Amino acid sequence: MKKLLALVMALCMLLSAIPALADVAEVVAEGETLTHDELVEKALAEEGTFIVYGNTSRIANAVEAFGEVYGVKVESNNLKDAEIYTKLESEISGSAKGADMVMIQDGASLTYAMEDGWVVNYVPAEVRDNLAEGDLCPLVHQYINKLFIYNNLGDNVPAIKNVWELTAPEMKGNIIFKNPQNETVNMNFLVMLTSDAWSAKLAEAYKDWKGEEIDLGSYENAGYKWIAEFLSNCTFGSSDTTIAEEVSQETAAGKIGLFVLSKLRSSSVLTENLTVAQYDASANGYTVEPFSGFMYPMYAMVSAGATRPYTAMLFIEYLMSAEGFQPWGKNIGAYSPNASIPVNEGDLTIDVWKDALVMEDAEYILDNFEDVNSFVLKYIQ
Repeated sequence: MKKLLALVMALCMLLSAIPALADVAEVVAEGETLTHDELVEKALAEEGTFIVYGNTSRIANAVEAFGEVYGVKVESNNLKDAEIYTKLESEISGSAKGADMVMIQDGASLTYAMEDGWVVNYVPAEVRDNLAEGDLCPLVHQYINKLFIYNNLGDNVPAIKNVWELTAPEMKGNIIFKNPQNETVNMNFLVMLTSDAWSAKLAEAYKDWKGEEIDLGSYENAGYKWIAEFLSNCTFGSSDTTIAEEVSQETAAGKIGLFVLSKLRSSSVLTENLTVAQYDASANGYTVEPFSGFMYPMYAMVSAGATRPYTAMLFIEYLMSAEGFQPWGKNIGAYSPNASIPVNEGDLTIDVWKDALVMEDAEYILDNFEDVNSFVLKYIQ
């Protein structure tokens, strides 16, 4: 992780040397020295529609609120990660007007996008002192968690205390997970489990569960073994929303899903029929061994092709404030790295989540994605 941080920090310092980025990178470097009022003045002097790409549906609310505050004509596009990266590459190499700013996840792919000169990092002076060093470059706008959440009806409630319980024969068909082939962060989670650290934790958890040392058989480590047996018991949902809806039905007794906690805000989800494994564990003094889900960052970046770069910086400053974070922060399941913004009432703190969840390590994912992806695909065809 330290090597990756050094690489990314070096990229942040050297992006202005890339010809395609020169103008925007220089503007961003200047922008980091401006006061809020100076940034507003320069942003409002820019012309044209301010365009944002984001892979979160709530980006539209944030962009509209920003436009109203500053009197800026805005446009937002809710796209998948792969679509955003493809459009950025096309826009940087072409001449058509595209995004000024993007909100995007998948740190491994973002590292490539920074290397290739598609995006520029900007840290607002207004919030810099409230951010941890590791959240500065690339700038983390929020952390999101996907958790084991189970149906609490009937006589066979899957109130797991150990993730190896999910590999038991009786769980086959009772676990619902979004197909990792269709969502990179889900694949990244599985990749992380093959790391030395997480495979060791899984081996220890297996011993706690079975009372004996793990027999790996042909598997490289405990991470690979858990992935194979977990996926073999899964059915695969098309979206986290539909998974949340399905697991919450009265007819879904015995079911458990791994999906975004924030989906519990949806009126179509019968939240009274659901229990979050980590909430149950925290309330009763135990932990789900060795994890109760995973957490990943969402990043805010200026597009290298921005025609309104000052506005992009002003919007990022707005997003990092309590007001700008409100579209996400008003519900559980989104966590600002800005230390001055508290978690939603009733939720656990970000420190508790980081302790209980698998966190992304972009360096490990970059080095191991291809091998683990090939392994995983054997279990989801």
